[in-house]
Amino acid sequence: MKEIFSFYKGKRILITGHTGFKGTWMCKELLRMGAEVFGYALEAPTDPSLFELLGMSKKIESVIGDVRDADTLLKYFQKIRPEIVIHMAAQPIVSISYKSPVYTYETNVMGTVNVLECIRKTECVRSFVNVTTDKVYHNREWCWGYRESDKLNGYDPYSNSKSCSELVTSSYRNSFLEKMGVAVSSARSGNVIGGGDFAVNRIIPDCVRAAFRKEKIRVRNPQSVRPYQHVLEPISAYLMIAERQYKDMKYAGDYNIGPNESSVVTTGELVSLFCREWKEELLWEAVGGNGPHEANYLKLECSKIKSVIGWHPTWSIKQAVGKTVEWSKALEQGRDIEKIIDIQMDEYFDDYEKIRI
Repeated sequence: MKEIFSFYKGKRILITGHTGFKGTWMCKELLRMGAEVFGYALEAPTDPSLFELLGMSKKIESVIGDVRDADTLLKYFQKIRPEIVIHMAAQPIVSISYKSPVYTYETNVMGTVNVLECIRKTECVRSFVNVTTDKVYHNREWCWGYRESDKLNGYDPYSNSKSCSELVTSSYRNSFLEKMGVAVSSARSGNVIGGGDFAVNRIIPDCVRAAFRKEKIRVRNPQSVRPYQHVLEPISAYLMIAERQYKDMKYAGDYNIGPNESSVVTTGELVSLFCREWKEELLWEAVGGNGPHEANYLKLECSKIKSVIGWHPTWSIKQAVGKTVEWSKALEQGRDIEKIIDIQMDEYFDDYEKIRI
């Protein structure tokens, strides 16, 4: 893993969606690697936001823009001429997609089209990674993990729009980009947790908010099964994919990014683990309701990325929750949260090197 640090030094990297939770962690890691980092996204989607807390706008070239605005996006590509593009911009919340399906499709589908068009027209990009989700698959509620060859057809507008984004990416790969020497991959990661996620209707941010307020945590679907993982897991995978295919196009493709089997847990188990890691009196309750459809059972089969790219998951679900709690308590106590992130990044990459697959 650590060899990618030297690879990224001096590389011109464009991150779309850089103001989001995962985007900010990505920018932070790339800065540590010595990359030239450029960002294009809407304003940070939450208040507070990790992007603002870290003062990231002063550390990278950050442009506030909408991926639906094709002309402005193209001008920015032509200005900065990136070598690598990691496309993370999205409307990522399932519940919001039910309320605003058109906006969700415009952002997640046409936004991807616009990014791919910019790559086609600027001819400077060597490596492109489209960040999607484990929810792109046609969910049959079965007990084994989905493979990259399984059918795409997400149920809700968010999941379906990301399935469409992948189909668009595949078409551009086949029709234009592969012939231009651009390596293209789609990366389907599981549910991500970590310090600095303030999104609404996500279970760990909901837990943190309840803990801060000393309230009981309300859990909508405690029996739903998800592949939870720390944010550094997919980020390390995205960076490895982008690096490998930059050097050799044979590594381009579609990849699942998920935890080990032992870290695929129910939401109720996740919340119980959070309560134990918080180490203060904290309780949760199941709350029923007639909310929109959500999958009950979702797992990923990740042998492809392990064998082809050489990536492997590193932290258990207990470690992932513990690191999230550690960061959240540091925020509550007014400690240096950026230092905590630096320490966690060092710990992650050290732990990664200790594991052999």
